[in-house]
Amino acid sequence: MPNHSTLPQKLTALLVYGRPPLVFGGMLCAIAVMWSRDLDFYKIGVFLLLVAMCFELTVSWFAARFPPHATMANLADRVMDKIVSATLFPLVAVGMMWRLIFVLPDHSRPEMLHAILVLIVCITVLIRDNFAHFMRSSANPKGVEAETIEFTRLRVMVAAPIGVLLYIHAFYLPGGIGGSISALITSLALLPTRIYLIIEILFLIINFGSIGGLCRKYGTMVLNEVCHEDDVLRRKILAFFPNTLTVFNALLGILAVLFTQQGWLRQAYLFVIGAAIFDKLDGAVARKLGLTAPSTQTDGTSAITLGGLLDDIADGISFCLAPALIFHMTMAEYPEFAIAKPWPMVAATTYALLGLARLIYFSLDRTPIPGFFKGMPTTASALLVVAPLLMFKQAAIEGQSSVYLWGIICFLVMMTASIAMNLYPVRYLHIGRTMDRNPWFARFCVFLLLVSIFSPYFGFLTMTYLLLYLLSPIFTRRMEPKPPQGS
Repeated sequence: MPNHSTLPQKLTALLVYGRPPLVFGGMLCAIAVMWSRDLDFYKIGVFLLLVAMCFELTVSWFAARFPPHATMANLADRVMDKIVSATLFPLVAVGMMWRLIFVLPDHSRPEMLHAILVLIVCITVLIRDNFAHFMRSSANPKGVEAETIEFTRLRVMVAAPIGVLLYIHAFYLPGGIGGSISALITSLALLPTRIYLIIEILFLIINFGSIGGLCRKYGTMVLNEVCHEDDVLRRKILAFFPNTLTVFNALLGILAVLFTQQGWLRQAYLFVIGAAIFDKLDGAVARKLGLTAPSTQTDGTSAITLGGLLDDIADGISFCLAPALIFHMTMAEYPEFAIAKPWPMVAATTYALLGLARLIYFSLDRTPIPGFFKGMPTTASALLVVAPLLMFKQAAIEGQSSVYLWGIICFLVMMTASIAMNLYPVRYLHIGRTMDRNPWFARFCVFLLLVSIFSPYFGFLTMTYLLLYLLSPIFTRRMEPKPPQGS
């Protein structure tokens, strides 16, 4: 019998099993670079990792299309992913610290912050990989198919390129690299720190989103056998997952304020977007795990729960206090262009207080409308008030004559959002559930945002989306609530 069909299978095996040796070779080259500072070792290491990255991006396609070993190749692919991640990302973390000590001994504070963020990214990748292995191994014996959620697919697509990019940056040795390909590597290694920060923040958000998606798919069945009939114990254990996402929501709000203080407003806005994503995920995970319905083993008299309290605190930090502080600090950074004192402080205080009032009303409201918010949600309001600040700061840096106009717009948007949050008779469509029902619309929006992040039009695009949402009740107020499919 001819063996023509074995060639694709052998190629699949090469793609699956060839990555760990390539990454291990890259690790040896990195060690040699740290020891001898030889450019040749650096070039060889980058070449090996680029080949491994190409294998990573094509192996899934081959493994899914060439039976009879497609299942085995898929399983082996995940094992190889763990080996590659466990080798590459700790290596990058060590390389960043080596770079600060030996290559940039007079490093600045932003460079130190960058190295710390890379360390956090590497730890997050390892935690996510081990958590995913645990959840899959617990669910697969029960006949559950592997997850196909968007965050997981996106995470697989970007992990290898980001690992290689960080390797190129961490072990770069200045001078002596010639040729067109080497010039490209040099340009990647010398990207501005703010670009690396944006990439790493997005990667963090994708990893945490992937963790949330794993909890959403596997969380209920993983503990069914552990807790048996004890519903109270089961709910307490499962509540850890959405509560963790809620804590990260608050943490991102704090990081947004800290980054604004350092003058990195665009990165701070990404943290606010990340907090909004976590705010959607913790609710989705809680609903998927059945934590929103009252327990059958309690009397249900307590209206206050730990999860609800944490959610209110996190929302207050990320979507009420953080935007107010970001607005005040940005205006204070350019007092010659901003509106006269004390109006920036008045606007920031008004927004924070009215935002907290809206959260209190939302928590006490006993007649919610499924699929709608009463008044503009704090998540959308926070994103709306920070968006024009991006244009204000850009105009101030470039000395544009429109900077004064943007200062007025920022103030008016701040006050408008403060009022819109508390217009309780006005119904705002739940945009997160709407995107769940229209995945192609969600993908299109995410694609536009990702493309615009590195352009000067990022603030314009987000502000346009949010202004349309601000006016959306004109068109959506008569829509009938419709639960998402599969809920």
